[in-house]
Amino acid sequence: MFKTYDVLADRLLDGGALDRAEALDLLATPDDEVLHLVAAAGRLRRAAFGDQVKVNYLVNLRSGLCPEDCGYCSQRLGSTAEILTYSWLSPAEAVRQARAGIDGGASRVCLVASGRGPGDRDVERVAGIVEELRAAHPGVEVCACLGLLRDGQAERLHEAGVDAYNHNLNTAESRYAQICSTHTYDDRVDTVTKARAAGLSPCSGLIVGMGESDEELVDAMFALRELGSDSIPVNFLMPFEGTPLAGTWLLDPLRCLRILALARMVCPTTEVRMAGGREQHLRSLQPLALHVANSLFLGDYLTSEGQAAEQDLRMIADAGFTVLGADTAGERAETAIRRRGAGTTQAPNA
Repeated sequence: MFKTYDVLADRLLDGGALDRAEALDLLATPDDEVLHLVAAAGRLRRAAFGDQVKVNYLVNLRSGLCPEDCGYCSQRLGSTAEILTYSWLSPAEAVRQARAGIDGGASRVCLVASGRGPGDRDVERVAGIVEELRAAHPGVEVCACLGLLRDGQAERLHEAGVDAYNHNLNTAESRYAQICSTHTYDDRVDTVTKARAAGLSPCSGLIVGMGESDEELVDAMFALRELGSDSIPVNFLMPFEGTPLAGTWLLDPLRCLRILALARMVCPTTEVRMAGGREQHLRSLQPLALHVANSLFLGDYLTSEGQAAEQDLRMIADAGFTVLGADTAGERAETAIRRRGAGTTQAPNA
């Protein structure tokens, strides 16, 4: 069957589109054919992005104490997960943390705050942080992730210099009520639509491994295509203790590769990011996933530790890829890591 993957890739490279039956077939790829699927999806990835990997860095502006009840989230209402909780970081501290990622090669900084959505005062607070961040690092992209937006808020963020807005659909519309009761799937679509209309690049993805069927996963992927998401973060469920999904381990590395390949083939020219949970679920196949995904988060996530930034950058280099848009400091970090591999120096840890 592996020849079929190349035929499919040829069609997609010629501007064709994946249909639902084909998408379901990809998720059913036998284990001994997954490498052929990855190779075919990798042709699409290289056609759109070459050998470059976009590095993103999260800054958690406000952590915990969220009034929403999203079942996957350690910050949810009623969560007993052991996480740090704090109110807003100062602009100086936010910029300091962002610099750690930028120095490690990140070209996009994602400013995230817990909660249902920002008040207008919160938006002004974030606007001030963005202005200071841009003054210190003029070339960096800025993505905000603040929850559900009200009228006029996306426009204010755009005016302040925010480039993109992240708000994930997370799962299929038919499944959404099973993971959250305090807002709806339509609320999420509305926020992504507001962001796009205001000139912000829409960043919207999903969380896999929450018990969704293949049909629901395909529904979610096709919804993201229809929504026109410019970047699709694929998160792999981290089943935090103290949340309703604690103990839910439904993924394995080959399943994760199939899902990433599906995202690539549904949206051949869209940025596909292997996001939270990649370390636990892709494990030793993370470098292979770079041949499908062209983007990742560097270092830690919102409330959990990720792979060391040093190790991420070495993984990118060892797999034969380069960091997109790395500034001089980022290039120094990557060079130091290469040298460390040869035993000549110590690499910085972003």
